[in-house]
Amino acid sequence: MLKIGSYNIQKSIGVDARRRPERTLTVINEMDCDVIALQEVDRRFGPRETTIDPRLIAEHTDYKVVPLAIREASIGWHGNAILVRRDISIHDFKRLDLPTLEPRGAVTTELKVQGHLIRVAAMHLSVVATFRKRQIASLMSQLHAHAYDLPTVLVGDLNEWWDTAQSLKMFNPHYEVTTPGRSFPSPLPLASLDRIVTSTEFTVREAGVHRSETARVASDHLPVWARLSLR
Repeated sequence: MLKIGSYNIQKSIGVDARRRPERTLTVINEMDCDVIALQEVDRRFGPRETTIDPRLIAEHTDYKVVPLAIREASIGWHGNAILVRRDISIHDFKRLDLPTLEPRGAVTTELKVQGHLIRVAAMHLSVVATFRKRQIASLMSQLHAHAYDLPTVLVGDLNEWWDTAQSLKMFNPHYEVTTPGRSFPSPLPLASLDRIVTSTEFTVREAGVHRSETARVASDHLPVWARLSLR
């Protein structure tokens, strides 16, 4: 059984307009996932400095950072980062460019979890529907460029409001889209922007939105999670 999560941390700035990375880590610890993808983890301009010091992660959590960053001050790629339990082996990782009007990207990592090799991809898609579709098409092309494949989970802020949207149908036939629930905006969630997408090797046993009091303040998104098993 694997518990995976996704959390748009809004650069560690809460709905109270305060940047408090320790509070963000509190929410991450509350979720108790094996793997968690973060969006908006780094600042957007300049050296793209992370808003969560890796030393804080090491001191206050049981996670390590997948080494996706290309800038010394960052821990992610276009704001996307992946944290994994310290006992999980990282076998590989990649950065994927996505087409858009602004810098966007996705990241992937191959992990050894409970004796199984799996792939996790994290993304933060465009707010513009046309570019969302282009990004998903590009992501599918890059992930399935070779015959050899792995059980795969895609997680992130898809910026898609409707479960019936054409963009979500583009994950077929390789994947099944799970909407854990309404996650945005955190004080009074109305939209299900954050989703978990699984390849056919996985079964989603349970999924939900983490709604603790701290999570309602720590970001404008609530984190989502799912418990998965390999078929």
